[in-house]
Formats: sequence, C-alpha cells, structure tokens
Amino acid sequence: MTNSIAEIEDSRCIFVIGSNTTECHPLIARRIYRGKEKGAKLIVADPRKIQLGRFADIAVNHRLGSDVALLNGIMHVIVKNGWQAKEFIEKRTEGYEELERTVSEYTPQRVSAITGVDPGKIERIAELYALNRPASLLYAMGITQHSTGVDNVKSCCNLALLCGNLAVQGGGVNPLRGQNNVQGACDMGGLPNVFPGYQSVNDPGSNEKFSKAWGRKLSDRVGYTITEMVPAMEEGRLKALYVIGENPKLSDPDWKHLDAAIRRLDLLVVQELFLSETAQIADVVFPAASVAEREGTFTNSERRCMRFRKAVEPMGNALPDWEIIMKLSNAMGYPMSYESAKAVFNEMSALTPSYAGMSYERLGLDGLTWPCPEPSHPGTPYLYKERFLRVNGKAKFHGIAYLDPAELPDEEYPYFLTTGRMFAHYHTGTMTRVSPHLDAEQVGGYVEIHPADARDLNITEGDIVVLSSRRGRMEAPARLTHTVEPGVFFLPIHFGENPANVLTNPAFDPIAKIPEFKVSAVKAEKLREP
Repeated sequence: MTNSIAEIEDSRCIFVIGSNTTECHPLIARRIYRGKEKGAKLIVADPRKIQLGRFADIAVNHRLGSDVALLNGIMHVIVKNGWQAKEFIEKRTEGYEELERTVSEYTPQRVSAITGVDPGKIERIAELYALNRPASLLYAMGITQHSTGVDNVKSCCNLALLCGNLAVQGGGVNPLRGQNNVQGACDMGGLPNVFPGYQSVNDPGSNEKFSKAWGRKLSDRVGYTITEMVPAMEEGRLKALYVIGENPKLSDPDWKHLDAAIRRLDLLVVQELFLSETAQIADVVFPAASVAEREGTFTNSERRCMRFRKAVEPMGNALPDWEIIMKLSNAMGYPMSYESAKAVFNEMSALTPSYAGMSYERLGLDGLTWPCPEPSHPGTPYLYKERFLRVNGKAKFHGIAYLDPAELPDEEYPYFLTTGRMFAHYHTGTMTRVSPHLDAEQVGGYVEIHPADARDLNITEGDIVVLSSRRGRMEAPARLTHTVEPGVFFLPIHFGENPANVLTNPAFDPIAKIPEFKVSAVKAEKLREP
C-alpha cells in the first residue's frame, strides 16, 4: 500500500475495485465503514454483488476481465470535464499526453458495451472520485489475477495520478495483500529476480554485496516464477521442489496438469503446520511451528513491520521455519549459526536499506512502516511525499488499451467462471478447515449460480452440478443467488473435495506471471438432485 490503513478513514472518497473487502479483509472493511460514517463517498466495482456494495454511493458489477476498459472510461470522463489535477500532473508526472490519447477512445458508450455498466454510472463514478479528494483506491486479487493483471494495476495508478491522489495523506493506490506476510516475504527476497529490499540479482553491485555478506559467490540468473516451474518440472529442468507454507496442489491453476508435473519431481519437500494436499504427496515433510509457537516479524499490507512473540512451546518435533532452514543448510554443507529470530532480523535490517533503521527494540508493540532508513527515522506512513522513485523523480502515465481475457465463453463452454474466497475460510483451508468453529460455518464447496441460469439448466438449490472446462471437470452443490450476474458462476477456492482449480485457465500475465484465476469458460449440467 502506498498509504497507511488508518488513513482510509480520512479519505473523502474510497474506491474499491476487485476486492470483496468485508469477507477477505474485514479489519480494513471496518476502516472503510468508518470513513463512510465520516462523510466519505464510497464507490464499489466488482463482478459480483458484494456486501460492501450495499453501503456504497454507487456500486457497479462490470464484466469479468473488463477492468481496464472501466478505468479508462472513468478517466475519459474526468479529462473531458477538466477534473484532472493539472498542477500535480505538470509538476510530478510525465507521459500524460499518451494517457490522454488512449482514454479519448473510451467513451462511456463504448465502455458500457465492453463492461455492461450503464454510461451514466461511469460518469457518476468519475465525478465522485475526481471531485472528492483525497481519494483512496483499494484493490485485491480481483485486479491482479488476470492475464492483464499488470495492465489493471497500471490503470489504477493512472487514475490516482490523474486526480493527484498519490503522494498525499488519505489517498493512494492500496493493494490489499492476500495473506499476513506476503509483503514481508516479497521485501525479504521471496521473488525469483531480487535479493531482500528488491535489489536485483543481476545488478553487479547488489550481487557483490550479498555474495560478501553470505560468504558465497551468488548466481546472477533470475529464477523461475511459480507458473514457470510447471513446464520446468515436466521437461526435467526442475528436479526438486521445497515448498514452505504453501499448498500449490490446491492453489495453482489447471490442477490435473500441475499434479502430473509435481509427480515427475525427484524430490518434493514440504514445510507445513498441517498435512495439506501437497504435503500428502511429499517425499519429506518438515513440521513447522505456528505463529503462537515462535518469535519473529511480519510485514503487513501497509508496509508495517511488527514483532510477534512466542506464547507456547512448539508441539512435538515442530520448529520455527528459520531453525528448520538453518539445520538443512548445515546438513548440506553451508554453515548457518543464527542464535535467534532476532539475529536473523538484524542481518535483514543490515542488508535491506528500507529496513535499516529498524530493530527489535524500536518495533515495540506497534511496529514501523518502511522506508525507515536510519535509527532516528519515524517510519513512513505514505510514500512519495517529496518525489517518486524513478530517476527523474516523476511518476509515469501509461496509455493502456483494453484486451479481452485469455479465454471467453463460446458455444461449447458458454458460461464465465470466477473464483475467490468466502468469509469463513482462508486460502486453501490448510488452517481454517481444521478449526471446528470455522469449518462448521461452511463444511464443503459450492457453486453460485444465478436463478435465471439455474432455470435454463433445470437446476434447483442443492443439486449436484458438474462443471467442465478445457482442463477438467468437478462437482459441487448449487447455491442459487443474485450475488452473481447471469452467465457467471462463482467457486470458492478452499475445498479440496471441490477443487476449483481443476477448471481454471493456466494463462498468466506476461510480466508478473500471475495466473488468470478470475476468468475461465465453463459448461454446466445437473448431475443429480441432493
């Protein structure tokens, strides 16, 4: 997030797109409601009718994968009416002319034909967002999990820049991270192309710095992303996989294809709290300690690094992740001798400029937001106050043309499928489904179907439905609801007995390599009555 979570309450307009915030990020949803109580205008754009939309000043349900078109249409109206932040654009950005040329083609009427959103609503969204500043834009995986995910994110940034809603308190482009330490994992080099602090592996200076710190000459080759690992497994280029706190057998697209690729590995190691679907087929399972059983830090969506403290001793043979990795490293011939999680954090801080001013003592109870470059620095609630991080200090507009999703409905597969979370469970249910209280809320999967589609398919509530795509087939009981639009089915992702990713398209964004979980084409038929 460019801005802090607390600032959402002080925004004059809150635009939520591609995020079912109340179900997936309920504490942030509370901030949105507080902002609304203080007078903020609330805009919600999502392909499904989500709870947050009931409280919005305007809520729209655009077609799956049409985010770029919708955002371009909003910007078209803003430019046409002269509502853009002209002084901010002049002083702090470049490339505006390219953006203006691009959005000039996206009239509300054209955008309506693509998105299904009424032209008048597009104009109203533009008015609310442009004339109520500062405005905060929030998005989640409904924006990123597309074959055009990078274009979607750039379009969100374009809109914020156009109205001067970046580099100001209460504004920002604020991605809501999918898990509690996704931001921290990325910060610490959990990506194939960077060391901690986003220092490139193929930058000679960065490579030399980490090679010296870690006592080995490090490779300057960029590694595989998750989506690149699957063909590498199939072709024998990837022979061993070490999975820590992830369940790719259930979470990755085109489930059957992935399952066949994993089984070609020479070695699969899984480090996990519970025996997940992936752990069940592993050659070796390392039992990891839970957050209550260890010390360490997380960095959350707003870039806030916070300590967590051990409450109980680990059960059985479970160990903290860092201890397992250290023991494995020592066994393989690379010595590690950290004495504590604090020692690991001290090394992280010393090698990561944005964390350089942090220490366990300074983190206290509330933590610190990066960049925090020196011990006297208070942390940074919002980014880019003085300058953007490009060489010339200016942010860049991008003219982004709309592209269709990689797969659209046709005669053989006439329905859209989208996937996501529901309130009671989390990700692949590795932790929430072993909680009796949470599992009792929803004990199995289901498919949401609009009543009009159900009538066409002779499906009633609770009927077992067979869904098929070009990748495979699965079954789930029907849940008839107006939450989805006609022609769209929704599957939650948490249930191994109803695996949504048997169906999903492995197409991915060419830059970020994120799969298009949010758009697939399927057909459906009733298997039997309950």
